[in-house]
Amino acid sequence: MSRAEQPVHLRLVKSASRIVLWAFLLITALLTVFPVLMTVAGSLKSNAELMSGGGLLPQVWQFSNYAEAWRQTKFAQYTWNSMYLSIAVTVGTLLVAAMAAYVVDRRNFPLKSLYVGIQASTMFISVGAVVLRPQFDLMVKLHLNTSLWGVILILVSAHASTFFILLGFFKSIPREIDEAAMIDGSSFSRSFFTIILPLLKPGLGVSGLFAFRHAWNEYILPLVFTMTNPKLQTLTVGLANLRYGSSAAMQTHLMMAGACLSILPMLLIYILANKSFMQVTSGSIKG
Repeated sequence: MSRAEQPVHLRLVKSASRIVLWAFLLITALLTVFPVLMTVAGSLKSNAELMSGGGLLPQVWQFSNYAEAWRQTKFAQYTWNSMYLSIAVTVGTLLVAAMAAYVVDRRNFPLKSLYVGIQASTMFISVGAVVLRPQFDLMVKLHLNTSLWGVILILVSAHASTFFILLGFFKSIPREIDEAAMIDGSSFSRSFFTIILPLLKPGLGVSGLFAFRHAWNEYILPLVFTMTNPKLQTLTVGLANLRYGSSAAMQTHLMMAGACLSILPMLLIYILANKSFMQVTSGSIKG
């Protein structure tokens, strides 16, 4: 039945449902974007104007806030520390989680179900600051409490979500590929690195973005591990230090300017991983 042949009330229902859907999507988009717009606008205001309220747009555009935030937070140094931490955590998480997921999917071993259950339990049981002291004591024994490598190892160990994401991707790769590689004389580890891992690029892209974002936004662990060495502070810790200036007055405008600057690396990473997102989305639609 063509659109012209449909009853009037049916066309009205479809049009109304389409309007409701678009209204819902528009409201959701506005609620998502509005805080970002508020932050950008606040970063261009003076502190006095920001504290007194006023309109969304600044009366006088204070572009110098970005230069001041860069100077006070040692932005270049802290950004390098955050990039170093995030890249190391991302690479380590992908490597550990991918190898674990591959073995779980392709091999049977004792207590396999228990291992998967433990991985799942770490996703739903949040102990938070309870394990912070034991983690720090462990890194002290390993002599890693004065470097970012202690934070990197702790964050890499929290790879359960990445493990399950990659496990789902491994299940979509036919086992016949492994078997053919074994017949040609390829070892289990060689098949993983040279044949299977390249097929996992979409999953690695998505998982890597999540791992990078988690490490980039981490605050508590870098704060604890860099208390005795401020030069190793990450950007999140440095931005928090902007809250109060030398005169003990709140510097909200500088915090917002620093927050806007800190968003840029995440936007760049998202642009680079966008192709992987599109591949995953198209694959889920076809499935």
